[in-house]
Amino acid sequence: MQAALEEELTEELGYSRYDWKNKETGNCRNGHTSKRIRSSQGNIDLKIPRDLHGSFEPSIVKKHERSIFFSLEDKIRGLYAKGMSSRDIQATMKEIYCVDVSAEMVSRMTDKILPIAKEWQNRPLEPVYSILYLDGMVFPVQQDGAVVKKTVYLVFGLDLAGRKEVLGIWIGEAESAKFWMKILTDLKNRGVADILIASVDGLKGFKEAIATVFPQTDVQGCIVHQIRASTRYVNYKDRKEFCADMCRCCGMQACKAIYTAPNEEAGLAALDRFEDALKGMSPRDNMGQQVRVLLIKSWRSNWPNLATFYKYPEEIRRIMYTTNAIENLNKQIRKVTKKSRVSQQTTHCSN
Repeated sequence: MQAALEEELTEELGYSRYDWKNKETGNCRNGHTSKRIRSSQGNIDLKIPRDLHGSFEPSIVKKHERSIFFSLEDKIRGLYAKGMSSRDIQATMKEIYCVDVSAEMVSRMTDKILPIAKEWQNRPLEPVYSILYLDGMVFPVQQDGAVVKKTVYLVFGLDLAGRKEVLGIWIGEAESAKFWMKILTDLKNRGVADILIASVDGLKGFKEAIATVFPQTDVQGCIVHQIRASTRYVNYKDRKEFCADMCRCCGMQACKAIYTAPNEEAGLAALDRFEDALKGMSPRDNMGQQVRVLLIKSWRSNWPNLATFYKYPEEIRRIMYTTNAIENLNKQIRKVTKKSRVSQQTTHCSN
């Protein structure tokens, strides 16, 4: 802990002790202050490093802090939030702080966050949001001694001031429009009166579910999901070859020409050119021709949802025709959860 305090001051000043060549600040070390703090292992005598300007405040043992139990508790919760198991936290606390905490104690400390999480889940929301991104992720979850698939439903958006906010996280069965309607009703009960734009994937019935709860909301289907879905009819082993043929005959910018068109009429014209190019491809077999028919049919049937963004200026189009904003949030969640082979479901996340 003493070494960690010294390193904190080194980072604050930007140069290590006696390394005057790299000193680029008028501030410097200014001795130490003796301090005795209480811990679960008894009293600990430390020498808190000082700086000349008096601006340094260590994060491990804060000023006026006489006990490290609560700061260690915060660190334990922080490690748990990063995806570490109770056993891993136990070993880390022993290695770094020389403090023995049992796995059961770690669990009791982390459980203290549950009322705060419940309060966050039910907090009041803004009455109007400019755009909401709605998406789901599938995770393996241990339940009743077996591993089952659960869907994590996320709602992320921008308020009228442009501030980003996660409105909520729900856990349910396989992604369905029916469960999304339940979530949208929950948002309305928590104070959301209107959503200007909703950016969603291609889930069947999604638009109708949104229209039931928020009838005036413009629903935009994700273009990226549509492009990915264009190859779902192709066998995985043939997908690479098929995409190469499509790019060679239709051009690498074929899909891009659709969603970068200045208006819906130009977008439909680009879609027509895309269809003509697909028809001009020489099919390797009957299945290849059938795939091409299904591919263009998918674009045509989803066009009412995909073309919503044409009514908006280009600056707004860029943030609404894909769900990339929430995909970045998904990456952060997966970064934490991938450290555990199977997520352990508890009662506090079952709603």
